[in-house]
Formats: sequence, structure tokens, C-alpha cells
Amino acid sequence: MSALTTYPADQPDQGQTWHDFDAISSQLNGLGVQFERWQADCAFTTDDDADAVLAAYQSSIDKLKQQYGFQSVDVISLNAEHPNKDALRQKFLSEHIHSDFEVRFFVEGRGLFYLHVGDQVHAVLCEQGDLISVPANTKHWFDMGENPAFKCIRLFTTEDGWVADFTGDKIADSFPTLDQYLANL
Repeated sequence: MSALTTYPADQPDQGQTWHDFDAISSQLNGLGVQFERWQADCAFTTDDDADAVLAAYQSSIDKLKQQYGFQSVDVISLNAEHPNKDALRQKFLSEHIHSDFEVRFFVEGRGLFYLHVGDQVHAVLCEQGDLISVPANTKHWFDMGENPAFKCIRLFTTEDGWVADFTGDKIADSFPTLDQYLANL
């Protein structure tokens, strides 16, 4: 189940949580964050390649491409056996911004996005079927958990793909990890 928890930035133990999709979407929309659910246009299996996954969601992808001018789309998949999972997790756990949108659609699995906006931090638990679009220059970080298990479609307005500018702020260290967040839901 998707969830949103909003915290004062200086009180990571004082959050208010929503589980209702419409409430989550409405709260995030107020931040300029697009949050929606997609349905596949056709059946596919977890073993299918990236082309089959992209074909299954082609109408939703085309809509976003037209809306925002996305130039490239790919599929990323990570599991607990990935040899670089710990290094990748640490990179994503550091607060950063992008000059581009960060758009992720969760084909499988889950992940936890933290958005640091003003004096609040918003934890967004994304699960299978969820799309999140974090606006450019929004401070955020992402946790895939100690044992990642997800497949995501990513969309970019440039061919460069994922390029982060790290803020150097250690705020992420004081908020729950994905595993801690799930244990407290």
C-alpha cells in the first residue's frame, strides 16, 4: 500500500501519515509532485525484457512524453543479489537535486522517496503501479532498502539520464530507512 508521511524537517519522529491514494495525490500535487497509478495496456511477465515492459505501458508513457517533452525512457531493475546494491543505495540516500524531473513508475516492488521542501520532509512510499514525478531542483533522496527488489520505468527530458547535484546536507541520516519506515506503518 502506498503511503505519505509529512514531518517537520527537524522532527523526524513527528510525522502525519496518509494511506488513501486520493489524499496522497492531493498532498503531493500541492508540492508540484505528480503522483498517479498506471495500468498496463497488455499482459507481460516478470521475466519479460525491457521492451515488453515499455510496450505494456506505452500509452501512459506517450502521454507523459507529450506533456513534458521526455526524450528518453528506460527500465531499471535491482534485486538483493546485485553486486553493487550497497554502493547504489548509499548514492541515492544522499540528499540531492536534479535539473530535470525525476520520474519513476514502479512496475514491480517498492521504494521510499523523501522530498525536502521548505521546513518539511515528505516520505512517499511508492509501490507497484505508482508513478511519482519529482520536479526539477527539489531536494530529495531515495531508499530502496537493504534488500532491494524493484523494477522501474524512468523518463528523462535529456539523453544524459540520471545526473545528481548533491547538497551535502546530512538530513537524510536522521529519517527512517525504507526498512524502518515499513516496520512502523
